[in-house]
Amino acid sequence: MPDARPLGDLSPELLGSSVWPDRAVLEAGIPVYDVPLVSVGGGLGSFTLVDALRIQGAPASSLRVLSNLDTPWQTWAYLSRVSQLPPRERIRSDAGARPDNIWGFPSYALHEAWRDRSPRLLFQVLTEPVLTDFFSPRAETVFATLEREAARISYAAMLAKGQVRMVRRRAGDGYFTILTPPAGATPTKRIAIRSRFVHLAVGYPGLRFLPDLQEFRETHNDYHRVVNAYEPHEHVYEFLKSRPGVVVVRGAGIVASRVLHRLMDDRERYGSQTQIVHMFRTFVSGAHGPGPWMRRRGGDGWAYQAFTLPKSAFGGQLKARIRRADGAGRAELMKVIGGTTTPRLRPWQAQMRAGREGGWYHPVQAVVDRVEPTPDGRLASLTSSDDGTRARHVSDFVIDCTGLEAGVPEHRVLADLLEHGGARRNGAGRLMVGENFAVTGTENGDGVLYASGAATAGNHFPAVDSFLGLQTAALDIAADLAGRGFCARLGPLRSTGQWLRWASGRPV
Repeated sequence: MPDARPLGDLSPELLGSSVWPDRAVLEAGIPVYDVPLVSVGGGLGSFTLVDALRIQGAPASSLRVLSNLDTPWQTWAYLSRVSQLPPRERIRSDAGARPDNIWGFPSYALHEAWRDRSPRLLFQVLTEPVLTDFFSPRAETVFATLEREAARISYAAMLAKGQVRMVRRRAGDGYFTILTPPAGATPTKRIAIRSRFVHLAVGYPGLRFLPDLQEFRETHNDYHRVVNAYEPHEHVYEFLKSRPGVVVVRGAGIVASRVLHRLMDDRERYGSQTQIVHMFRTFVSGAHGPGPWMRRRGGDGWAYQAFTLPKSAFGGQLKARIRRADGAGRAELMKVIGGTTTPRLRPWQAQMRAGREGGWYHPVQAVVDRVEPTPDGRLASLTSSDDGTRARHVSDFVIDCTGLEAGVPEHRVLADLLEHGGARRNGAGRLMVGENFAVTGTENGDGVLYASGAATAGNHFPAVDSFLGLQTAALDIAADLAGRGFCARLGPLRSTGQWLRWASGRPV
């Protein structure tokens, strides 16, 4: 029978083989393009790496970013907006964590203070967190500075649009990365990029739903009343502004706090009569953690922490301690310093106090057994508590604020890498990487496959899923590539000269 595959598609030989000779790719009719390094993802992880490499002398022609995104901040901007963090709001990030600026100087605090002629911001960053809350930049500030840096390093010239299907080892050395271009962009269904180095920064594969809520949505085909905070759900707030209603919020992290802040703001601005039932699976009643030096503030159900991890995990004692620890010790330490937290911001604390005193904000500790529809078209959350108490909470909406799916097998490219690329998982279930962020077990001749971001959590560096974590990984990878002759080292003279070019906005 004739081959029914589209022109230039993956053959059975390629799909079943973990190592591809050049011949097999060419015989499948897949065009091959040579680029020394490709970065898969196209988000902030890809951006921070190519930014570091361009600063260290790599020409744009030696780099390709493979992505279906138009800009590196596109996904982050979308998730921020739908999770109730509009551009004018402040994000959860340190003043010195600038993905557009590897030096971190001037910080976002200095940048905004100069732009807005605001001494108050300087006072805030100098007195945080004793007299004031921690400073954090506005989302729009991050967008603007990223756009400026993307233009400076010629990011658009390095971008190749499409969906990455897989990364396989090439016979001899290096890798083939298979890209599905946009429909009609090429005469073949796939193209292959042959490279010595590959970098994976693929982010999160999708939304994470609590099992009972996922079951309700699938059983009743109801994606309107049960929503995830990371998907569009503006209809919830519009409904609650127009009439009295009840909403159940589930989760205890930064996204839950943002959703609550939006609901409470709407009560203040529009006089809405929304009743909020906030369900905590684990209710934190006070400071918690082992010993006097590892305790975290808490109360009213929340675990409070300014950033995703303690600041010393980004570049202090905790970072060094985790790097030295073995697998079991590292996992135990990460349990202590990790977990779901949110910043303790003064205005939001005042709103919650007003809600408790006014009888319209109801924090409860409970485990939800199931959610079911009521005869009048609402939702009933059936819960149980540790003391055996059972309850039934009726609401108009349920908002799931438990986060994004970070599992490696759920991502197509990473799952293929586990099956065919030699990659292994660490104790946290993510990709095992070395101190240079090379994925353990995937080496091929003089070729190296690197990874950064959420897929590398649980290794030697704890804060991988943050602005500063992505930059740390990018600089470590760039240093390793410099040692392999791919780019120049970032010594004092180059660093000073490149900072001056960055400050003046001149191209690299």
